[in-house]
Amino acid sequence: MHVYDDRFPWAPGAKLLHPPATVAMYRDIQQRLGTTRNVVVTPSAYGIDNRCSLDALVQLGATARGVAVVDANVSDAELNRLDKAGIKGLRFNLAIGSVTTAAMIEPLARRVAHLGWHMQVNMSNDELLANRDMLSRLPVPVVFDHFARIPLQDSTSHPVYAFVTGLMKAGKACIKLSGAYLASKAGAPSYSDVAPLARALIQAAPTQVIWGSDWPHPTEHHKPDDALLFKRMTEWAGSDELLNALLVDNPARLYHF
Repeated sequence: MHVYDDRFPWAPGAKLLHPPATVAMYRDIQQRLGTTRNVVVTPSAYGIDNRCSLDALVQLGATARGVAVVDANVSDAELNRLDKAGIKGLRFNLAIGSVTTAAMIEPLARRVAHLGWHMQVNMSNDELLANRDMLSRLPVPVVFDHFARIPLQDSTSHPVYAFVTGLMKAGKACIKLSGAYLASKAGAPSYSDVAPLARALIQAAPTQVIWGSDWPHPTEHHKPDDALLFKRMTEWAGSDELLNALLVDNPARLYHF
């Protein structure tokens, strides 16, 4: 999930802005969902300024971890400071164009490997495949955002599916079941066209799949129902054992809970 707080300024030229979506507001969502842990991901609107996310981690306490955004100029001292504050990964949101680039991923991965972090990537299919060699040799896990943007019409026959699930089976990648609405044509309440891909990913490597709310859904003008999205995810899991893996065991390992 993301936090937006007007105490913190937007990055120059930021595109995907959002009204306030605060820790207190997300706590209301958690009461509906029954969740107790958080992973706060710095949104693109703040560029490489992670102050809003770090403030949220302080508010949320020991039950929260974070994913930050930095560029190649970040110091080792800053990376260590972020780690102590609860950051456990770096985000590269290349799908909308941001302050990071694909060329930054491998050098930064090598710098944070000793911290046990991961690289979270959101890329177009073409860019992901163009960087498959680099992503395969990273010394840290890769987390693919939003179903790795695998096209629903091709789903398991698409080359991105083969690449991503190959890394997952090797224990080198995780995929995030978040933002079902981004590609769905069926839409709410069923998101039925997303279900086959979600179930295939879970079955392919059940220890490498996690869930994300993507709250407050910054790409969407008409906000989806968080409880409904959560319910769909429980249906995709199909069993209490797999649901526990997606919601407890897998994220606990990845985010060092």
